[in-house]
Amino acid sequence: MKTKHIIVVIAGALLTLTSCISDLETLPLNEWDVTSETVYGSEKEPYVQGLARLYFNFVTNDITDLAVSDAGASELIRSFWSCQEASTDEVKVAWPDAWCNAINNNIWDDSENDMVYAVFVRTLQGITFVNEYLRQTAPAKLADRGVSAELAAEIEGFRAEARYLRAYFYWMAMDVFGDVPFTTEDSPFGAEAPKQKPRAEVYKFIVDELTALAADGSVMPEARSNRPRADKGSVLGLLARVYLNAEVYTGTPAWSECKAVCEKIFGLGYSLCSNYEHLFRGDNGENENAYNEFLFYAPYDWNYAQSWGGATFLTCGAINTNELTEELSDGTLSSRIGVGNGWLGLHVHEHFVNTHFAPTNVTWGEDGTCTIADKRGAYAFITARREKGTFDVLLNSFAQGYGCWKFNNVRSNETGAEYWLRSDKNADRSTDIDYPLIRLGEIYLIYAEACSRLGEGATAQPKMNELAVRTGMAPITVPTAWSDEAMKLFREERARELYWEGHRRTDLIRYNCFTSADYVWPFKGGDAQTGKAFEDYKKLYAIPSSQILANPELKNPEGY
Repeated sequence: MKTKHIIVVIAGALLTLTSCISDLETLPLNEWDVTSETVYGSEKEPYVQGLARLYFNFVTNDITDLAVSDAGASELIRSFWSCQEASTDEVKVAWPDAWCNAINNNIWDDSENDMVYAVFVRTLQGITFVNEYLRQTAPAKLADRGVSAELAAEIEGFRAEARYLRAYFYWMAMDVFGDVPFTTEDSPFGAEAPKQKPRAEVYKFIVDELTALAADGSVMPEARSNRPRADKGSVLGLLARVYLNAEVYTGTPAWSECKAVCEKIFGLGYSLCSNYEHLFRGDNGENENAYNEFLFYAPYDWNYAQSWGGATFLTCGAINTNELTEELSDGTLSSRIGVGNGWLGLHVHEHFVNTHFAPTNVTWGEDGTCTIADKRGAYAFITARREKGTFDVLLNSFAQGYGCWKFNNVRSNETGAEYWLRSDKNADRSTDIDYPLIRLGEIYLIYAEACSRLGEGATAQPKMNELAVRTGMAPITVPTAWSDEAMKLFREERARELYWEGHRRTDLIRYNCFTSADYVWPFKGGDAQTGKAFEDYKKLYAIPSSQILANPELKNPEGY
């Protein structure tokens, strides 16, 4: 039996439910809906379905309540990733969509942008859903419905998960927009437009929520006990990330708190995957060696949880149709990356690969090859059937630059030929690759940076030595004092370990390298050749103009 559970059919791990995504969408989440009492009732199943809808907000492509041109682009993970990565040195997007040019070149303004819009709406939508779920599962409500004491206690655990998801949505919104509309389950619903709360206050709310959920005696499920749903490991992982960026969010660093949280995580039984590549393969949610590194992840599955975002976007978006297969010596076809369709639009400029992976023996074209010593890049960056990038313009430059095949739908225990036969060459197939939202490799790097900032670099050296084992490279020496050189070391090492996982913009902002001329890359600030500094206010994105019009309480960051 598969051990992977589907986020939108969460109940399968609890109740052997057979609800599909569309069924879950019918569950009323509105306090004023006259059928809510009937739907929730006194049995367990509806409460699990309501919780599933909260997780579903990460992966949904439903656009009945979003005004975007592409349903796939409306997914939260895909839109957040695009804002985080396409604005940096890690990826450029060659599709003709208006958002691509704006984010690629850091020339966005306060006009509507599909990716930014989707992040804003999906995060605030998720927060609203959580608030309503918490209202509907309040102890008094449960008592009125005749919910048993045993089930009520279990629902308290569901409520803790919901609070974690709300904290995650608030973190995403705060990171991208700064001051954001703020509501909780105690806010009057519909009485007035929600007001913005300053970023520092949102940070405090997130930290307080996560600290309470991680505390001894909390009803949050224990670490590694609740896959793929959130647990205390997920809580501490997000808290470490929030503390890492505390100085950006509030003006006051929290390195000691960050270090202490990481040390708690190290005692929870997570382990590094011995093969970096397996973290991003089609069976990463079933391969124990891989998923034991995941503190929190979004499950995807062709049979149950299809999406044109997440890892399907990162896999299909990086490959051209003529790269899908290769012919083996016996004449059989083998799948290269485990998908039946290529959307080629995501490209990696030579600047990023040269800076961080130092390839040698590089050739381009039909039989192009390159040699990369670091195992994290060796399997993923390809030049075959690619052109050396001139990148005078990005639009429709589909064959230029490195291909990045970090996410690969072929399982770790099968060949490409076996995949091709198993999949029946389905051209419309989405992937089975689970998307890691927080993993232990990130926590090791957070810990090392916090220790270095505190002047305790040697404390983190054993963790960096562990991380280096699977790279095939010598471990980096953790600096014992923070400096420009220390910053550069972490900026580059995080790029090698976490590329294409949605961290880069936040990292560059923390290192004061996102907008400044201290570190430039082609297309930065609209300069296609070498890059240049751009306006500091763009460390935050503008709240979409449609949302400003709809809520007069909202104001954009200064500069827009």
